[in-house]
Amino acid sequence: MAARIALLLLVLAVPAVLLAGCGESDEEKAMAQVCEARDGIAEQVEQLRDLTLTTATTNQIRDGLTAIRDDLQSIADATGDLSDERRQDVEAANEAFKASVAATADDFGSSLSIEGAAAQLEQALRQLATSYRESFGQLDCS
Repeated sequence: MAARIALLLLVLAVPAVLLAGCGESDEEKAMAQVCEARDGIAEQVEQLRDLTLTTATTNQIRDGLTAIRDDLQSIADATGDLSDERRQDVEAANEAFKASVAATADDFGSSLSIEGAAAQLEQALRQLATSYRESFGQLDCS
């Protein structure tokens, strides 16, 4: 009887031990967080880029930029668990895009005419999309 119980425990313990070793490392989890946030930024950039002066509301723009800011923070939070090389790439992309978002926010709204505002909105959102491609578009998330 004791031998059967020992064998049963062994049969149950081996898969549990094997499964415990199958978890993601901290670096894998961090990179997944970076990639998820990067994808969120891409979605927001695309939505913002598609806005026009006639379709855009202040709330839409603010909400999109807030979501981007939150994703940038999520990326910054994850960098500590990345390898040195990955961390450098992610931090460089994060800083470059963050600077572009800040410049876009600073530049937007300085025009007084509706026509000027429309052109400024279009240019600002196009620049945001370009900045995304040049920074986060280069990160390998595959």
